[in-house]
Amino acid sequence: MDLGITGRTALVTGGDSGIGWHTARLLLDEGVRVVLTDQDPQALAEAADRLGAGPDALTARAADLTRPADVDALVAHARATLGDPTVLVHAAGVTGAQGLFHEIDDDGWQQTLEIDLLAAVRVVRAFLPAMRTAGWGRVVLLASEDAVQPYPDELPYCAAKAGILALSKGLSATYSGEGVLTNAVSPAFVETPMTDAMMEKRAAERGTDLDEAVRSFLAEERPHMELGRRGRPEEVAAVIGFLCSERASFVTGSNYRVDAGSVATI
Repeated sequence: MDLGITGRTALVTGGDSGIGWHTARLLLDEGVRVVLTDQDPQALAEAADRLGAGPDALTARAADLTRPADVDALVAHARATLGDPTVLVHAAGVTGAQGLFHEIDDDGWQQTLEIDLLAAVRVVRAFLPAMRTAGWGRVVLLASEDAVQPYPDELPYCAAKAGILALSKGLSATYSGEGVLTNAVSPAFVETPMTDAMMEKRAAERGTDLDEAVRSFLAEERPHMELGRRGRPEEVAAVIGFLCSERASFVTGSNYRVDAGSVATI
């Protein structure tokens, strides 16, 4: 499908692996210039190498999105290399503090919200002005099934992702009239380093291998995932790519679930 965004510039956060990396791959294939960012410089450099694009199409800069100075430097880097992005895909995030509610202290909550919610606020605030000036923009924020179907052992993450949905909807109401369309995408249990770590921990606790940990997790914790498997990051990237495109010119303020039916309600 021709997405109609050839020649545009996109920023992809959380780009060293998983959904972010596959989204960058899709956008590059569509002729989009990509600014890739993540926190670990070495992992980011390796991810950029795997994409195999030249310097006129791809640039990478490490940034800690909890630090305003790093976000400002990212803006300056994008502008100086590939130009101000008019497409923003915010895929960066962590599982954060885990445990039952009474087991998680303020630090656990604050660290999770700082990374999973406030980082999105900072990044959008920094890159929005150029989109408003251009009169065209696409913002896609990664939420989660957890935003509408919270799980007891990761409530800080659930609350942060619910905040992402509210942020996305509020941005769409504020800026769609200026041509900047904002949507959210909510994956469930996708094959990423984050869920790999969760399953490795589960396997170690149960004395099983990774495959059995995944099977038992699906059966016990995600019974409504009707396809009976983890999602693939490229399956999520395909939906993100659509929302970044001219094909989605009448879509704003929406939340697209890419979850194999995991959310039980309509």
